[in-house]
Order: sequence, then C-alpha cells, then structure tokens
Amino acid sequence: MTLSPERRTELLRMEEARRQTQRQLDMIDRQIIRRMTALIPQLQPRQSGYRRGRAPDASAFLERYRSHLAALTAERQPEIDALSRKLARQDLAIARFLERHGGCLNGRAA
Repeated sequence: MTLSPERRTELLRMEEARRQTQRQLDMIDRQIIRRMTALIPQLQPRQSGYRRGRAPDASAFLERYRSHLAALTAERQPEIDALSRKLARQDLAIARFLERHGGCLNGRAA
C-alpha cells in the first residue's frame, strides 16, 4: 500500500526535520574535531628528540589529548544531549507514522 499525497508530504517533512537534526549533531562533531586538530601542535612535547637516552612518552601525549577532548566535549554536552533526544523522538515519530499509516517510501516497507 502506498501513502496518500498528504501523508507522503507529512512523512517527507518529518524525515527532512530528522535530517536537519542529524546535520546539527554532525556539525558539532566536526567543530570539536577541528578544534582538537588545531590543538595538536600545542599538545606535542616541548623538546624534540631523545632526552638522556629516553624516547618521548607517547602516553603523555595521549593523556593530554584525551583530557582536552573531554573538556571540549563537556562544553557542548548539553547541546549534544538535547539534539540526541530530539533525534530519538523524531525516529520514533517516523516509525509510528509508518506503522499507523502503512505504506512505503524510498523503498522502505512498513
């Protein structure tokens, strides 16, 4: 069974709203990655090469990286959480819509 033109339009609107929410989440992720990429040179050890025969400690770099990443993510966490909840509600609304009205769109069967 296919959807009526009105139902199809409603479903398309719901799916577009969901895509927009997903784009917002992706944009936040890209912003965090961009800021972390810019920070990497500052996280490197101050001196190059070996000091007194010891190799540079890679775990110290990773610890600094993870610490900064956690701080940047924590700044945006309320926004990420809100958008994640919104996305889950939109997924549920689309699933219920398809369940209620039956039909398929874009090769998706109900």
